[in-house]
Amino acid sequence: MANFIKVLSIDGGGMRGIIPAMILAEIETRTQRQIAELFHLIAGTSTGGILALGLTKPNPQGKPQYAARDLMNLYEAEGGRIFSRSVWHRIHAIGHVAEEKYPSDGIETVLDRYFGEARLKDAVTDVLITSYEIEKRLPFFFKSANAKTKLGYDFPMKKVARATSAAPTYFEPLRLETGDSSDYYALIDGGVFANNPAMCAFVEAKTTHPDTNDFLVLSIGTGEMTRRLPYDEVKNWGLLRWAQPILSVVFDGVNDTVDYQLKQLLPLTREGHERYYRFQTRLDMGNDDMDDASETNIHALKSLAERIIRDNNEAIDTLCDGLIR
Repeated sequence: MANFIKVLSIDGGGMRGIIPAMILAEIETRTQRQIAELFHLIAGTSTGGILALGLTKPNPQGKPQYAARDLMNLYEAEGGRIFSRSVWHRIHAIGHVAEEKYPSDGIETVLDRYFGEARLKDAVTDVLITSYEIEKRLPFFFKSANAKTKLGYDFPMKKVARATSAAPTYFEPLRLETGDSSDYYALIDGGVFANNPAMCAFVEAKTTHPDTNDFLVLSIGTGEMTRRLPYDEVKNWGLLRWAQPILSVVFDGVNDTVDYQLKQLLPLTREGHERYYRFQTRLDMGNDDMDDASETNIHALKSLAERIIRDNNEAIDTLCDGLIR
């Protein structure tokens, strides 16, 4: 049994997932190891869930197929396909009032290309992916550990990735068939309850390793909202005006709450070693939309990631030392 458990958690945030992808690529460069080789458990929500699955998808030799730098390409090359809609869809959806903003064809095509026939049980490192079941009204966790031992809990990675990223108002929910063809799960983005899944990951690690007290948790955000919601405007909003802004309010509030909780639960060790790292940045008004796949926004997001790396250079070095010890 391992006596030092290392946990990685990646927030949701659509296109802003390029920020954690770049930070993880920097960690791979400094440690000369792939992310899946550095952690015992990788958790993710939405875009973070896609990254978690990508980092643990095996190649034919059973090693991680993708490095973090490979997954940066998912945002740069495929973002426009994921967040695209035809004129017909725009008219039919009345902008995105009558139905979801984007058809699912684009994201499903991309996920099929990246994950193919890989299944959850194949993950080279344990993963925990969040989603929410809207018919049973309960949080739903995809766990590779369960998939390895329970046939009914093993699903294609591309389906798991689709479920965790089914953000309300952006993409339609996923109907995920179970082993029993008469039953299914109706799933949406896990960000509605755990956009920052670090606490879920820590609890999972504690439960899986009950005799271990030595944990290192790395939590990576996709940017903190700064766009104000002025009272004089918001007080007159109805259902339609609140539909999308409320999603960002929920996501942002969850992120900060989990950060506060883990800071209290994982203070410095007696020797002064960090046990909890949170890399996050504040977003400007122009780049906080989760579906902005423009070259200009991608450049801005990459600049933010570079600033996080530069401003936390010493902390990243210390983290890397801890990861390879």
